[in-house]
Amino acid sequence: MLINHDTRCALESVVDLVNTVPEGEEPDALPDVAALRGFVERHTISDVGRLGDHDLEAVRAVRGLFAEVFASEDTREAAELLNKMVAGAGTTPRLTDHDGYDWHVHYFAPGASLADHLAADGGMALAFLVVAGEQERLRRCEAPDCRRAFVDLSRNRSRRYCDSRTCGNRLHVAAYRARRREAAD
Repeated sequence: MLINHDTRCALESVVDLVNTVPEGEEPDALPDVAALRGFVERHTISDVGRLGDHDLEAVRAVRGLFAEVFASEDTREAAELLNKMVAGAGTTPRLTDHDGYDWHVHYFAPGASLADHLAADGGMALAFLVVAGEQERLRRCEAPDCRRAFVDLSRNRSRRYCDSRTCGNRLHVAAYRARRREAAD
């Protein structure tokens, strides 16, 4: 599946945002405006001005919608969620070349809030996957102690873990040790 640079960046932002949702005993990884600013800087999100508590709450609401899209097993449900999100963001596609990047499309209106920016660009990136019949690429890690979201961009759609070096390797090592114990008995 061919995914351009901007869509890939938007998908990475969506995944990172979804993975800030508190689960079980874990605290919210987006607890305050400083963490939100860190998120913006980590993803080099452009056209973001001063952030406040209202931005934090709005981004958390968008985060919840993205999490629902990842949880959706039905394409129609995912499409409805994405349509709601993208329409609510006032999506306004426009061509731009900024910060040393060649021409690309932004889907948020100039001066849009951070939440609308994320909803428009991230929502459109997810919509492209749904339209391409690739919704199954939106996954959760199969490690029993990890439920992090990720987008499987592997050629054969075989990725099972959010990170093969941590979750995947940990499970492979555990299975190897179990086989060794069984063989020793």
